[in-house]
Amino acid sequence: MKSGYLIGPAGLIFLASLAWSQCSKPAPPPPQSGAPLLGDMKPVVSVKELMKYMIDPIADNIFDAVWWDITANGTVEHRPTNDEDWEKVRIGAVTIAEGVSLLSVPRPFAPPGDVNHSIGPKAPELSPSEIQAKLDHDPVLWNAKIAALRNVALATLDAVKSKDVDALFQAGADLDRACEECHLEFWYPGDKEIVLRERNAKATFQKK
Repeated sequence: MKSGYLIGPAGLIFLASLAWSQCSKPAPPPPQSGAPLLGDMKPVVSVKELMKYMIDPIADNIFDAVWWDITANGTVEHRPTNDEDWEKVRIGAVTIAEGVSLLSVPRPFAPPGDVNHSIGPKAPELSPSEIQAKLDHDPVLWNAKIAALRNVALATLDAVKSKDVDALFQAGADLDRACEECHLEFWYPGDKEIVLRERNAKATFQKK
């Protein structure tokens, strides 16, 4: 009798029962809602670098989308005119809407050795340690500024979906305002009084 891989009836019953037990096992539960998929996120760059190399450049996709320039030959108007133009704005809005959440990840405010323009009498900017102290004192305010930026990006996406040029122009103005409001709290608060005075003067002029 030749040796081989012959399985008798009892063996077949055993294998069938084994396969059934494997198939009938419940699937592992899905990850808990909100549970991290990749563990704690480790920042690669500082806040200053994140703004310089990611948020600021992509914001130009929104800032530069709608503008007017009065020249000797008349008014030059720029606005999105085709799908490619609108897609560029969408890229900016999506990147900001998702990217500003990275500001919630604890990270240094500036690269090593960079102290901003914070040295000397009447220095115009806060040092990274001073900014960190402000955040530690009022993290709710920091998160509110992040949320404001995200909300503007979402409004920009709505303008893109409807291809509403007026709404896009307003979104650009709102984005500029949201950026400045954050900077006036955490970067150069010494300018807050001047900026508020200029805003009040502008609002008074527009009412006349």
